[in-house]
Amino acid sequence: MRTRNKDSSAVLARSITRSGSIQTYVTAWMMVDQDLVDDFFRAYAYFRWIDDVIDISSSSDNERISFISKQRELIDSLYQNKLLQTLSEEEEMLRDLINHDRGENSGLQSFIRNMFAIIEFDSYRKGRLISYDELDWYVNTLGKSVTDGLLYFIGNDNSYPDMDNRYEAGIAAHITHLLRDMHQDVADGFINIPKEYLETNSISHNQMDHHAYKDWVRGRVNLAREYFVSGKQYLNSLESLRSKIAGYWYSARFEVVLDTIENDGYSLREEYHERRRISTWLKMIWLGIYLTSQHLVRNLELDLGRKISRSKKKSPFWKK
Repeated sequence: MRTRNKDSSAVLARSITRSGSIQTYVTAWMMVDQDLVDDFFRAYAYFRWIDDVIDISSSSDNERISFISKQRELIDSLYQNKLLQTLSEEEEMLRDLINHDRGENSGLQSFIRNMFAIIEFDSYRKGRLISYDELDWYVNTLGKSVTDGLLYFIGNDNSYPDMDNRYEAGIAAHITHLLRDMHQDVADGFINIPKEYLETNSISHNQMDHHAYKDWVRGRVNLAREYFVSGKQYLNSLESLRSKIAGYWYSARFEVVLDTIENDGYSLREEYHERRRISTWLKMIWLGIYLTSQHLVRNLELDLGRKISRSKKKSPFWKK
């Protein structure tokens, strides 16, 4: 039987994350709570592995569906504290992650279950058209998953209000994400424009230069813009500076894509390299500085308000 070092899943997770996304790797060390960094890497690496198995390793639909079913059973079993025998190294990352979950119905569980629901949905819908309702569910579920994950791993000790606009920045990001990857997704068999819209306008899913297609893209861009504005109002209300900065940085990566789509007259490109540009990095640095200064000013104002309030309470009644 293989001897398992308690830190082996963390080592593997760090390696997968570093290979998959240097930006995610560096951001984690900068923003994630120090005692949750390894679990953040486990979360990223596990879903990266699942994605690769479904998209690359699986040689047939049956193999892909069988793999997904096994992973769903694994997640359910781990959250039910069932004893498990043989797991792969990648599945051990998930086991350690769930074993470290901080609380019932936590943001981590929301992240895991909603992210898995998206991957499961993708594994079944490949090659078929998607409906309006399915598309709404898709972006809403992704937005909830990513937001709850961010608020779990960053500033875990803080309370996060459950407001109507809590998930809207995350939803906006994934509306933009689908536009950014539209060409590649179509090539891979994933069609992210509703079948009702295609039928109403008598166009196919790959007629991206058609004026009706561009009209739909314009509507999605405008919707994403609205959600970013509302979602940032929620981010601005957070007590955790790191959560605020991470949320703004995540949004900025997609807002620059919206800028390009608008400048292109809503014609979608095959690739977007905006997030790698120096101008994008400079914008993110500026955002970090600006949000930090605003956060400090806000805290100073709150402290001053509390001191004035205490002073009034101590003053004789004739001075109040």
